[in-house]
Amino acid sequence: MTDILFSSWGGAVVDNRGKSEGERQPVSNLNLPLEFDKEKKVKAFIGWDGIAIRDPEVNIIDLIRAYMEAVQKESCGKCTPCRVGTRVMSTLLNRIAEGQGKPEDLDQLKNLGEMILGSSKCNLGQTGPKPVLHALDYFKGQFAEVVQSKKKIPRQEYKVKVTAPCESACPSHLPISRYVELIKEGRYTESLAAIREATCLAGILGRVCIRPCEDNCRRQNVDECVSIKWLKRFVADYELERGFKPGAAKAPARTEKVAVIGAGPSGLTCAYYLALKGYPVTIFERLGEPGGMSAVGIPDYRLPRDIVRYETRLVEQLGVKIQYNTQVGKDITISQMFEQGFKAIYIAVGAQTNTPMGVDGEDKGYKGFIPGVYYLLEINLGRDPYPEGKKVVVVGGGNVAIDCVRSSFRIGKADVNLVYRRTKKEMPADRVEIHDAEEEGVKFHYLCNPVRIIEKDGKVTGMECIRMELGEPDESGRRRPVPIKGSEFFIEADIAIPAIGQAIDLSFLDEKDGVKTTKRSTISVQEGTFQTNRQGIFSGGDCVIGPDVLVRAANHGKRAADKIDAYIRGVEVKESEDERLETLVEKIKVYGKDEKIGNPGSQKRAMLELLPPDSRKWTLDEVEQGFSISIAQKEAERCLRCVRVGLFAV
Repeated sequence: MTDILFSSWGGAVVDNRGKSEGERQPVSNLNLPLEFDKEKKVKAFIGWDGIAIRDPEVNIIDLIRAYMEAVQKESCGKCTPCRVGTRVMSTLLNRIAEGQGKPEDLDQLKNLGEMILGSSKCNLGQTGPKPVLHALDYFKGQFAEVVQSKKKIPRQEYKVKVTAPCESACPSHLPISRYVELIKEGRYTESLAAIREATCLAGILGRVCIRPCEDNCRRQNVDECVSIKWLKRFVADYELERGFKPGAAKAPARTEKVAVIGAGPSGLTCAYYLALKGYPVTIFERLGEPGGMSAVGIPDYRLPRDIVRYETRLVEQLGVKIQYNTQVGKDITISQMFEQGFKAIYIAVGAQTNTPMGVDGEDKGYKGFIPGVYYLLEINLGRDPYPEGKKVVVVGGGNVAIDCVRSSFRIGKADVNLVYRRTKKEMPADRVEIHDAEEEGVKFHYLCNPVRIIEKDGKVTGMECIRMELGEPDESGRRRPVPIKGSEFFIEADIAIPAIGQAIDLSFLDEKDGVKTTKRSTISVQEGTFQTNRQGIFSGGDCVIGPDVLVRAANHGKRAADKIDAYIRGVEVKESEDERLETLVEKIKVYGKDEKIGNPGSQKRAMLELLPPDSRKWTLDEVEQGFSISIAQKEAERCLRCVRVGLFAV
């Protein structure tokens, strides 16, 4: 990136001022996008790890002034250096920019910045003054000239984004640092209210989220990450156990009706936020209960149905109607929805079918051959999918595969095997789920792949597999498994379950609906707006991006609600400024796993209490016990409050 004139990002100073393009050094440690949006360019960026200037017209004094104002605004005020020091620094910078600066102001700014960096309790103060100090070191002439000339600096346009490593990694961008801080202060209902600004599924996500936030938690650079997911569950359980009735302020009622197809995480979320905006919403759901694949695709021992039903009731309390046992395309069509007066439709169907393995015998209809999604659906509806089967082999390495093997014990199958073509290291399933499955006695067969289904009299009797070795990396970045010739072996089983992937069933769409789909059997939408090619129809979640995580589907639902609202009100439907800022910050990267924090690590994260393997493996009841108040507060205190302020000159 040789278009950067100056960068001090990450402590690596690159100064290209006054150099020709051929002489410029690249800035390799900062991925700063060229465009803010279609109309605006990114001229400079300043944040927690330094300064980057692309446009020579950017005024460094005004840039620093605006940035320090933003930092001061975010100071929590709980320690004097940051609370008072940032305010004084902001005052001094404003004075200089107004043409009233004094030479001694520059020394005072430097002294204050160094003091705040070294003595603040949280990471906002420990990083906030850093770019100010860089500016004072590398732009001394500009500061001295403005102070001497008493020249007033005109204010330019800036965009500010407040984030944190955990929040940037969260697909729903939950206000994690805020809700964890509120738990630390004992303000549990306020913490839950903060979470519900971004998701209405706190109890669900507090149990089954894949927690990318924790993989991006800076606390793990000290000892272990904060148990962010379980803290979310704690405040959701706190409300439920004490019978508190949450209050949600609704906008004045509107008359325009909106239809939602699917009562899964994305559909419920979209309906919730549309209802908050005053819209009458009806959800059409093919099952007899809410939750979609989160209810019938995730076992009750991980996500109790009562939690799904409770959070659905919160949606219904806002006036949302749910029509169960209604199959779109059969009981009602999209065209009929428009005829019934719905102004907009949000399609939010989940990944309800499976992808084939491509092995001999899987398409023969053998008894005991059961796709993973269907297997879990039957178990979650209270039925044994194949009672005469007692020995199970599951193929796959994701959470569905792990759910299948662990659920097998819970319906009385004592011999349970899992076949995965790579090693444990490459398994995409949740680490905790893999560990729990190992404790419960699942037999893992790594570096193996199925070759054919073995049968007798039309019934599965086992699976022939072949051993694999890892070759060169494939498009996923993981090493490609390669069969070892002559290494075939046999696993005895009367139930064979493929769980290598899920797929979207769009058969409910009629040709006359005019909704464009992709070759991957997903719905085509305009990037950033969730709009399909047909006016008034929006879509999000798995049916747009393919089988993915629950938290991202929920995020799509909330964002789509904003787009639907804009569409109905006749406002341009486009990506919001905050969405754009989130994207830019994700590209810049908020967290480095190699960062040396310096604090001695001595406090391990709090873990949920789990039933012993021999007792939990036979029950479908929830096997994890939530945090107590004392444990939750102690865990919240481990948060380093890594708030970051980023400012873009555009």
